[in-house]
Amino acid sequence: IFKRFGIVGLVLISIGVLTQKKNEDLFYIFGGIFLLMYSFYIKDKIFIILQIIFIVSATYHFVKLKVKK
Repeated sequence: IFKRFGIVGLVLISIGVLTQKKNEDLFYIFGGIFLLMYSFYIKDKIFIILQIIFIVSATYHFVKLKVKK
């Protein structure tokens, strides 16, 4: 099941890259969460740290854009 989480995360982040700018952060956040779960499953500390930074960064950018409007 965790490999499927990894696949879903990869697909969501890929969609985020291809979508309009207003929705990309949501795809990044949720894709990052799925990949974080996969990272815990494979017990890769570097990938876990990377995903946490990625999720925090995407969340910060999303909130910053919402406050700006």
